[in-house]
Amino acid sequence: MASIFTRIIEGDIPSYKVHEDDKFIAFLDINPLKSGHTLVVPKEEIDYIFDLPEDLLGEILLFSKEVARKIEAVIECERVGLSVIGLEVPHVHVHLIPMNSISDMNFARPKLNLSSEFMADLAQKIKNA
Repeated sequence: MASIFTRIIEGDIPSYKVHEDDKFIAFLDINPLKSGHTLVVPKEEIDYIFDLPEDLLGEILLFSKEVARKIEAVIECERVGLSVIGLEVPHVHVHLIPMNSISDMNFARPKLNLSSEFMADLAQKIKNA
């Protein structure tokens, strides 16, 4: 059965896409820790980050860097943090989270509840950055 991320990639589930190329897609997390919290996902469904072929492992970081720069252009933050947990969905995904303190990366914190209008507007701003 396809992962939720594969279903997003295939267009079966809507998303707030901010960047895409032939190998990766980036979209806003619908349960964000911070406004601008973005997921970077390879289009090939692979469960564990260290099972990625070496070329994709390097390329996901370069793609994430490009997305992080877009986030920084839109969201006021000290930096964009990167986290790979890999337990929630059996499909590699990198969390990019705008942060001003280490507590901004605490996944035990309550998630934000942002309107679909806000998310769509934010996605467009990041996409255009």
